[in-house]
Amino acid sequence: MVSGRSAYLDHAATTPLRPEARAAMLEWMGDRFGNPSGSHTPSRAARQAIDEARDVVAAALGASAREIVFTGGGTEALNLALSGSIGARESASGSGGDLTVLNRTVLTSAIEHDAVRNAAQAMARHGRITHRHIPVSGCGVIDLDALRTQLMEGPVDLVAVMAVNNEVGTIQPIDDVVALVRQHAPGAVVVVDAVQGAAWIDMVVAGAGADLIAVSAHKFGGPQGVGALVVREGTTIEALLHGGGQERERRSGTQNVAAIVGMAAALQTTIDKRSDDVARIEQLRNRLVDGLVSAISGCTETVARAHKVAGNAHVCIEGVESESLLVLLDDGGVYASAGSACASGAIHISPVLEAMGITPSLALGSLRLTLGPTTTDEDVDLALSVVPAAVARLRN
Repeated sequence: MVSGRSAYLDHAATTPLRPEARAAMLEWMGDRFGNPSGSHTPSRAARQAIDEARDVVAAALGASAREIVFTGGGTEALNLALSGSIGARESASGSGGDLTVLNRTVLTSAIEHDAVRNAAQAMARHGRITHRHIPVSGCGVIDLDALRTQLMEGPVDLVAVMAVNNEVGTIQPIDDVVALVRQHAPGAVVVVDAVQGAAWIDMVVAGAGADLIAVSAHKFGGPQGVGALVVREGTTIEALLHGGGQERERRSGTQNVAAIVGMAAALQTTIDKRSDDVARIEQLRNRLVDGLVSAISGCTETVARAHKVAGNAHVCIEGVESESLLVLLDDGGVYASAGSACASGAIHISPVLEAMGITPSLALGSLRLTLGPTTTDEDVDLALSVVPAAVARLRN
């Protein structure tokens, strides 16, 4: 590590806890501990705290308080959205999961997060749905013509498209997706994964037409292990967890009061500071990418900046393997991630980069550097020193 310095550049994986979130949580991690489902004074205080947090989250996502379901994170929220929607249709039809009854079809973009991809594939393995992918462009933007064609080919029950890609940062045209679904498959449910989007874009606007919207607190300065799902009035889902009937019987289990109030505080702070944060972070990101491309031969920016959020600095580097590069970066105090993974000695290309048409040799050298509100000029300086040196060492 250079002079004991370090640079955390993995905000897309998780973000540092915002001071406002920490302060809100501390109150509920000590003397205040009531179960919000109870009836006595401590319980009523906990329930009031959750109600106030629900109001904040609802306003931030363009929903009513009744439409907010608190969950254990983004993965649970997305599984509830997909499986809960299909389950509700199975129950309504009395099909018992027989695919031939409704010919249930789920469409997801080819670059969805594993929480969506694997949830859909699990339902397909059990014969509950037919799962089809919607292709994307070389920039990772959904192919709207292909979506239109698939919608017109037959009945579609659910369409899932993320607001912002977790790997390359691409922003999707959610309003165009919703318009096509309403035109060609008016009975289909539209699910938006806003886990990455909530930190960077106004979800009140971006998610206005969606039926279900999932977010996760630790992506915008809140605590890990808590998320939320917007369930629009008139949209029916079947619960995955059964018990005491919390969250209007849509997600049973005693609510994590401290995490929920921390999530609300982080989300409100994110919105209040978004304009200034985005402008500053974008300048840092641009300097970082420009510096890497200039200093490293064969280093290319994966997605044009016009198509992605300000905090994403994804590049592909020829002649290196990303897992080896990450080890050297970690030794140098630069904490980042990549789009490929090594398991059991086999190198696997990221499904996102594969869907975008990135060649395997280039995709193996992918590097995701993601910035956030705590990123500084010194962090960028360190990365611009450590990354080129690490690449040169690997190539030699």
